[in-house]
Amino acid sequence: MAQQHKAGFISIIGKPNVGKSTLMNALVGERLSIVSSKAQTTRHRILGMLNGEYQGDEYQIIYSDTPGVLMPKYELHKSMMAFVKNSLEDADVVLYVTDVFDTYEDLEFLTNWKDNTATPIVVLLNKIDLVTEEKLQACMEYWQGIFPGKPILPISAQEHVHLDQIFKHIVENLPVHPPFFDKDELTDKTERFFAAEIIREKIFLNYKKEIPYSCEVVVTSFKDEPTILRIASEIYVERVSQRAIIIGHKGESIKKVGIQARADLEAFFGKKVFLEQFVKVEPDWRAKADKLRSFGYSPD
Repeated sequence: MAQQHKAGFISIIGKPNVGKSTLMNALVGERLSIVSSKAQTTRHRILGMLNGEYQGDEYQIIYSDTPGVLMPKYELHKSMMAFVKNSLEDADVVLYVTDVFDTYEDLEFLTNWKDNTATPIVVLLNKIDLVTEEKLQACMEYWQGIFPGKPILPISAQEHVHLDQIFKHIVENLPVHPPFFDKDELTDKTERFFAAEIIREKIFLNYKKEIPYSCEVVVTSFKDEPTILRIASEIYVERVSQRAIIIGHKGESIKKVGIQARADLEAFFGKKVFLEQFVKVEPDWRAKADKLRSFGYSPD
């Protein structure tokens, strides 16, 4: 019988493209956050719950995957940064993710938070499988200088190396608290949200330059029938020329996105999927606060 119950929020933050989403998926044991090699893939705060028992105590760990910390250039960026700030405000532990190729950027928000927070911080040095032991040691010393007195854990989220060490640091810092969510819940996001994210991931994988960053995916219909899941989606771009690129010659590009997305959707939802995709133009949507709210970017 459990002695007590611990529960808390664990905020995963860091610059773009250091492996936060890969880490989130590895820690939760489910593919909740989309992943690509391009920076700024994550736009929302995504919660992933992990329940279990450790040394006689039950626990509920609520991980927050967040967008990469950056200097905002659009209203969209401001909204993304608001998600990061909100996750830090309710965090019981912060996992600051960096990697062996990264350096600290003295962003005002980041520095103010780092120098003034009382929240326990664990620095995760990711992608250690890509460098020599000598390079790793130099990186460890560098980040110890940036975060003096904080634990620096070398990991590989991709290869699942040393992730057990992260868990120990988290559990030791979890407050005694009843669970915040039902124990059978895995995330706070809806099925529609994940359907849209899977489609958006395929856009990031198949298009270059500005195209993925100019796209937003909205699921307009989600009908779960006994033998099939019928999903209708709209892909928004900012210019007519981008719409043409998304669709491609004789529709070949958008067809490829649909085939790849449908395969992942069927794996995610465990049933056959019928997917419709429509491409629409919404000029400068990334700069329009009202449009961003309609797309679900209000951090409140």
